[in-house]
Amino acid sequence: MSRKSIKIVIFGVLFAFICTFLVPYASVCVKAQEKIPYSQAECVMELNSRRILYEYRGETRLPMASTTKIATAITVLEACNNVTNKQITIPREAVGVEGSSVYLAEGDVYTTEELLYGLMLRSGNDCATALALHCCGSVPLFCAKMNETARKAGAVATNFRNPHGLPCKNHYTTARDLSLIACYALKNPIFRQIVSTQDYAPKHWKNKNKMLTAYDGAIGVKTGYTKEAGRCLVTAAERGGMTLVCSVLNSPMMYERTAKLLDDAFASYSYTKLLSNEDIFTVKDEKRTLKACVREDYYYPLMQGEEESIEICILPINSSTDREIVGQIQIYLAKRLLFSANLYKL
Repeated sequence: MSRKSIKIVIFGVLFAFICTFLVPYASVCVKAQEKIPYSQAECVMELNSRRILYEYRGETRLPMASTTKIATAITVLEACNNVTNKQITIPREAVGVEGSSVYLAEGDVYTTEELLYGLMLRSGNDCATALALHCCGSVPLFCAKMNETARKAGAVATNFRNPHGLPCKNHYTTARDLSLIACYALKNPIFRQIVSTQDYAPKHWKNKNKMLTAYDGAIGVKTGYTKEAGRCLVTAAERGGMTLVCSVLNSPMMYERTAKLLDDAFASYSYTKLLSNEDIFTVKDEKRTLKACVREDYYYPLMQGEEESIEICILPINSSTDREIVGQIQIYLAKRLLFSANLYKL
């Protein structure tokens, strides 16, 4: 065989190898980088300001499965004034509730704390029912309280008909409302501690929420799934002093989609200090000039370049010289009021 023929044969073998092994591998890589499917509704919100950083169909009313239990937990905590050591005897109505369960038995005694951990870590529908009955005596009365909680959180397009999230007519929320409810709940330190717990040692309960170990900075909040609602997830994460809450409803790849949305939001926004309690301001009215300050720091999530659109206005208050509050300071972003705070005489 001539050298030319040998070269042709070698080339042919190499070409066959590339087509057989490398080309399919390349197609797998491309497939792995394909866009993660959108959820049916999505919302990313900054916890303190409630600024919406991203939204897709955020006002669409949808079922939310066990993410309902965010409202259940905070409603219980407020109803019991954060006292969680009270013992609860499990009633018959809370036994054998369908779906996720910690397998409560009639007559068993649990503390409020134990039931809350069973609710939020193991998604116990039986825990939800037991807590509702303990707080209000009936599920409908407790759901009325849950709806009051939603309104306090600013969630005006939400309606609760049960405390666990099993399919029920007129039981719905929106991605935006769910983020608002989660932001509200996370202000409660006991709630925050519960949803950030990976393992509850007293009962050997492990948190079902994989984001706690899979996403850097994750601090909760709740997973959910029913056939009707699909895969639902609410996640809170902290980075660079900023806490974001992401809600996805009916999300086929809820963990991956949530991670993508949070990564994008953290990359696009920074938690910017707009006012410091160490700043000194001059307040002038017709009679006097005073030095004044605010009593807390004010932060807001801003995209690059938005600081140029921040305006600060100082409004004096004409009053007697012994008045502690001497003015008001207002902060605007692109002509929209963000904060209004009192100025105190130094």
